[in-house]
Amino acid sequence: QVQLVESGGGLVQAGDSLRISCAASGRALSTYYMGWFRQRPGKEREFVAGISWSGRSRAYTDSVKGRFTISVDSAKYTVLLQMTNLTSDDTASYYCAASASAWMGRTTGQYKYWGQGTQVTVSS
Repeated sequence: QVQLVESGGGLVQAGDSLRISCAASGRALSTYYMGWFRQRPGKEREFVAGISWSGRSRAYTDSVKGRFTISVDSAKYTVLLQMTNLTSDDTASYYCAASASAWMGRTTGQYKYWGQGTQVTVSS
């Protein structure tokens, strides 16, 4: 069992930066791939970024490349998402997820554990 707790969301203005965090706890965490997903109003949940606990494997969806950076603090089992140059299109609930798959997935079905989400609202 893995527990994930997100924090750090809030209301920001377009062009601002924001960092959200995911505190992970449970057994064998280092064997999981970690991901950030988001769900925009009226849309399906979508992959944003993923990372291995070693940090050697990372992936981003095209719309956030160059603006978002995913990282891990493996000592604290925390996954971070640094978001810069935010736009109104980034407004969403952001979810942390853990996958036991042998490779990093980009679909919700590949992730077994989910946090409760943190809201990010970007005003234009």
